[in-house]
Amino acid sequence: MSGIDFRAVRHQSADGLELFARDYGPETGGGVPVLCLPGLTRNAKDFAGLAVRLAVERRVVCPDFRGRGLSQYAADPMTYWPNVEMADTLALMDHLGIARAAVIGTSRGGIVAMFMAAKAKERLAGIAFNDIGPRIGKAGFLRIRSYLGGDPRFVSWDEAVAALKATNPGFDSLSAIEWQAFAQRVFRDEAGVPRADYDPALTVTFPTTADIEDGKVPELWGLFDLVAPLPALVLRGANSDLLSEATVTEMRQHHAGLATVTIPGRGHVPFLDETEAVAAIDAWLALVDENEKGRN
Repeated sequence: MSGIDFRAVRHQSADGLELFARDYGPETGGGVPVLCLPGLTRNAKDFAGLAVRLAVERRVVCPDFRGRGLSQYAADPMTYWPNVEMADTLALMDHLGIARAAVIGTSRGGIVAMFMAAKAKERLAGIAFNDIGPRIGKAGFLRIRSYLGGDPRFVSWDEAVAALKATNPGFDSLSAIEWQAFAQRVFRDEAGVPRADYDPALTVTFPTTADIEDGKVPELWGLFDLVAPLPALVLRGANSDLLSEATVTEMRQHHAGLATVTIPGRGHVPFLDETEAVAAIDAWLALVDENEKGRN
């Protein structure tokens, strides 16, 4: 396997869905395996650059959650919940023979990681939260709600980029090439034109606009408290409308060893290839590896 290849993994969920994941790097040896969990409408493509970089020294597994990317869409959209996605993730770890992993969770993936801390903490060696925390900003929630569930029909990739710019504020410093690469990760190519790469039925389990406006979305501090004393990192986009500085400050009060880094020029979510993100992830993984040696 060359440095940029991955093993395509297909496995079944408990309710019979065929799920897909990318498996990079050595299957045994090296540092603690890393599990990269994507955002609500995103998939394994988001982690390709990070996975290639980390796979030099460790195994890196990047799943597509049910209803996203190359994983099968659910017949019952009520299964699009973080606790079900957590169960699918644990089943993937079992399928691959991974006893413990360090999780990098982007947005929804970070919420799934918190559910893992509650259900199967012994499977976790650490968690890195990419622009997500126990409290979600109302503005970000409403922005996601505004486009979730749509199935846009673009006639070109330039049109897809324009839509991406409209729904992803805080990335004004990106070049045209970077916006095109961003679009290639978010959308799938279907006969030469971009299409949404997730099941529009994800909207069924997402909070309604009224619930968001009325503050009826629960906060997850009880789950976050279970993350300690695992090595943990929070990356926050400087322009994020989903994770506020105040929430990050409160997270540090709940987890004394929490490392926090702000990524300039990024909204929700950082790409994880930024200089600051690379340094923070490497330092966090070094701590994870050191802690795991102490367990053996």
